[in-house]
Amino acid sequence: MNERTKKLIELDKKHLWHPFTQMADWLKSEPVIIDSAEGFYLIDTDGKSYIDGVSSLWCNVHGHKVKEIDDAIKAQIDKVSHSTLLGLGQTKSIELSEKLVQITPPELTKVFYSDSGATAVEIALKIAYQYFRNTGQKQRTKFIALQSSYHGDTIGSVSVGGMKTFHSIFRPLLFETFFVPVPHPYRFDGNEKDCAQFSLDKIDEILKTDSDQIAAVIIEPLVQGAAGIIVHPKGFLSDVRQLTEKYGTLLIADEVATGFGKTGKMFACEHENVTADIMCLAKGITAGYLPLAATLTTGKIFDAFLGETTEHKAFYHGHTYTGNALACAAALVSLELFEQNKIIESLPAKIELIEKYFAKISALPFVGNVRNCGLMGAIEIVKDKTTKESFAPQQAIGTKVCSSMRSESVMLRPLGDCIITMPPVAIDLDLLEKLLEIILETIENDLPTIIGRT
Repeated sequence: MNERTKKLIELDKKHLWHPFTQMADWLKSEPVIIDSAEGFYLIDTDGKSYIDGVSSLWCNVHGHKVKEIDDAIKAQIDKVSHSTLLGLGQTKSIELSEKLVQITPPELTKVFYSDSGATAVEIALKIAYQYFRNTGQKQRTKFIALQSSYHGDTIGSVSVGGMKTFHSIFRPLLFETFFVPVPHPYRFDGNEKDCAQFSLDKIDEILKTDSDQIAAVIIEPLVQGAAGIIVHPKGFLSDVRQLTEKYGTLLIADEVATGFGKTGKMFACEHENVTADIMCLAKGITAGYLPLAATLTTGKIFDAFLGETTEHKAFYHGHTYTGNALACAAALVSLELFEQNKIIESLPAKIELIEKYFAKISALPFVGNVRNCGLMGAIEIVKDKTTKESFAPQQAIGTKVCSSMRSESVMLRPLGDCIITMPPVAIDLDLLEKLLEIILETIENDLPTIIGRT
């Protein structure tokens, strides 16, 4: 460790408060400090490179230092870096809105910008609530969400979040939400069809009894990310869509984590031909360059906010950096690169490779379950494969496994004892295989030793 690294670590521990981090542990650790990046590698202050296996928290798409995106941002700086959308238009935000409408499911024709996944969800919730208020159904003020769901960390998004570890402490601040069981086949005593039906029956039961109170059902389509890459049974999303249509409530699709190729298609909803009433986008929208989010709605919803000034139907919500020009410029070029480099077309071979390695990993001791939806994958480590008993949280098995991979130049971040694979969708096959080989070898060779020490 060089002197610069030591000084940076010292300053970090003196001043920084890291998100989702047990700071008592952090202050005793020797953290990696990222200084630069190249392609699909992160480079620390000592010059060591790591495969960015977590896509810089699920948002990197084409790799780092992509010339086309770099050039677009530099060119935009020479024009204007930011101009408010409050009462003004701005070139790049207009161009990007057209492109987003073209590539998202049909009927989503209106775009409201913000700057993170949580704000995109917050906007969606407020739009759903006010939509019914504007249309004379003021009693529709509540939402249905899945247990173990994660939609961000603002008060509204936490209110529809089901992660007890993250959210329980804030419960007194939150509005009431109906939560239904997550369709998690590995943790369900029965087959996938029964697993899905159990959750659907609970949604149907609430809607049948309280549909006149429900503004929307919110769902992470196909896969719940922060819960440990819980992959829903096939058809579950489309069945939820049918229930919302049956009872006249809205469907909010939170594609913050699943969007931009991670599930094998541009958006998860495409797999089941579902068009939600409201769709939330963020993370990969700028290829991991700059903060940007978008909440898309149908024209029908938008029209409910039109009226005379005295009617107060306008949507009184906004963010300072809404539609930021630099971020929109990056997003536009990222979408061009999806087309030029045929990213979506390249995904089947990558998914096949992941599933090939997952089949090998699943046979290893202490691996209870492997699951993936496209490139979004999880390897769940358990104490007992037969009973599915988990290790005690304080043993931090997942964290120790990922730390062990750093010596092999791989950067991953676990979710509990789930080892998460989330490579950038544009990663090449050779590098993806190298990443998967290191994961396989670490779990096969290092995991037994790690468990023996705990």
